[in-house]
Amino acid sequence: MPYPAPWPPTDVLRSPRGLALAVCVLLGVAAAVNLLSAAVSGYVHSLMKRVIADPAQVGADTLDRSDVLTGITGVLQAVILLATAVVFVIWFHRVRVNGGIMRPDAFSQSRGWAIGGWFIPIGNLFLPYRTAKEIWTASTRFAPDGSFREVSAAPVHAWWAAWVLSVLADRLFSALYERAGTPEALRDASAVGMVCDLLTIAAAVLAIVFVRKLTTMQTVKAEQGPYAAA
Repeated sequence: MPYPAPWPPTDVLRSPRGLALAVCVLLGVAAAVNLLSAAVSGYVHSLMKRVIADPAQVGADTLDRSDVLTGITGVLQAVILLATAVVFVIWFHRVRVNGGIMRPDAFSQSRGWAIGGWFIPIGNLFLPYRTAKEIWTASTRFAPDGSFREVSAAPVHAWWAAWVLSVLADRLFSALYERAGTPEALRDASAVGMVCDLLTIAAAVLAIVFVRKLTTMQTVKAEQGPYAAA
């Protein structure tokens, strides 16, 4: 009795270039917003030093203005973070699917972890990194003899290190800012805020490098075939 033919594979390569462009633009905007936030934190830090030295030299209007600036930059950061995170995760899943087509044996977890790994407390500090390294390996193009070649994963390591540091710094800043009931405490919190913003800018720049490099790697490897491109 003949057996039915197996289902043909339904996965096809899909170009990540459009998503990569959107991610890079959003990361650039995020870096600019965090630069603005760093400037505001620097202003608050300077203002609190003046208050500590002589409270009479800083009027209520000036303090209110600093509160407004802090609030505006906080909202801008939240909006751009959400937009960037959504598009980045979509791109990340796209390159994970492509990587699974290019080299299925390179992955230790299913493609769903390319999304789910970001939402697991504590786990989101290392699970996406593991997935990123595996995507990087799977996207490495073949050598002329058909073997897999090694490509430095420095862009992955640098981006992830900066991102983790920025996340930890942000948590420290949030804790300090929420408890800042004195000018001295607010001065210290704003100093940490500046460091956090600068780390976030570094992470955004390194993420752009990572996204561009990985997208290029997949594009080049897709041209080598044999894959069904879409």
